[in-house]
Amino acid sequence: MARKHLTQDKGRGFLRIKKIVTLAELAVQLCCSRRTVQRRLADWEAISSYNRNGSYYTLPDIAKFDVHGLWRYQGVFFSRFGSLPDTFVQLVRNSLAGLTAAEAGELLGVRPSSFLWSLRNHSALKRQKHQGRYVYLCSEPGRYREQREQRSRMRGVGRLPTDSEAVAMLVEKIKHPALSDDELSRRLKRQKVFVDPETIENFMLRHDLTVKKTPHSP
Repeated sequence: MARKHLTQDKGRGFLRIKKIVTLAELAVQLCCSRRTVQRRLADWEAISSYNRNGSYYTLPDIAKFDVHGLWRYQGVFFSRFGSLPDTFVQLVRNSLAGLTAAEAGELLGVRPSSFLWSLRNHSALKRQKHQGRYVYLCSEPGRYREQREQRSRMRGVGRLPTDSEAVAMLVEKIKHPALSDDELSRRLKRQKVFVDPETIENFMLRHDLTVKKTPHSP
């Protein structure tokens, strides 16, 4: 029993140094079989990567998940929701206007074709065409209506801004909240950040950051 605890402490310590490990690396470090390593990882509630064939592992308190529940480290991707299909279902549910394949791919960092086909009939999803492209929406009736309405407000298919573009947009919008999308696009262009007004509008709608208009007093 004491040896088991020492092995577990050694394994967790190794993981905290490396951040992410494979079964083979941990087996060598602990001088034990892969099957034993799998049992230890299960005991620690370790998370497997959703890319690289799920061959990397980390601990829940090591991963620094973003607002979407995702963490990328040295080209290896992890999700607090588990597998890639489970992650996609949860991302759709949490989204403001559902997700297209392109939007999902940009969020997840993997090719949508690698997992979307298997989810086309998933009970938690509804797949519908919007302006010529499929959009995946949450199948829960209330959430579905909200997402469909929000999607209908989005002009064109557009693209999602990169993380750095989104940060630049938000910084300028906080500094100058009255800027229109056209004005914000021009201001960003002067900073060498090239984001068209449609992309800005879609981003603001997707994250519910549009300015709420209040009725004028009579």
